[in-house]
Amino acid sequence: MSLSRRAIPADAEELVRLRKVMQDSFLGPDPDVSWQPAAVTTLRDRLGDPAGSLTAFVVERPVEGPGGPGGLAACAVGTIEYRLGGPGNPEGTCGYVFSVATDEDMRRRGYSRACMEGLLGWFRERGVRKIDLRASSDGEPLYTSLGFVRTPDPAMRLSLQHRLGS
Repeated sequence: MSLSRRAIPADAEELVRLRKVMQDSFLGPDPDVSWQPAAVTTLRDRLGDPAGSLTAFVVERPVEGPGGPGGLAACAVGTIEYRLGGPGNPEGTCGYVFSVATDEDMRRRGYSRACMEGLLGWFRERGVRKIDLRASSDGEPLYTSLGFVRTPDPAMRLSLQHRLGS
């Protein structure tokens, strides 16, 4: 029996709380939580569609803690992106893993591994052949043990800022 289960819309607030735990662990504490209500709404909507392209796997907290009664101890969130096919990936599907987090007091119990294994199974069921993620130094051993390898292509990003009057 697996420790993890697929997340449901009612898990949205806890998933966002765990996302902040993850962000604070590598970026440092940030008091800005203005993004959280929109993230909760998005997760509720997207998790409510079982055939959708986003899912999460979670492990429930075995005792009360930061998540409170019924809270979560760990999660892994992933999405399927659709691109043009190519060699080795004719369908053009690509999985992306993000928001893998475990509450600090719940670490080293296999919870993130259980969430990742559930998520990887979901990708397999959907025929996804290629899965990407960005690993922190703390997370890299887990991902390596699951078969992930470093890639030679560096990531780049452009942030388009909304400007008033534009």
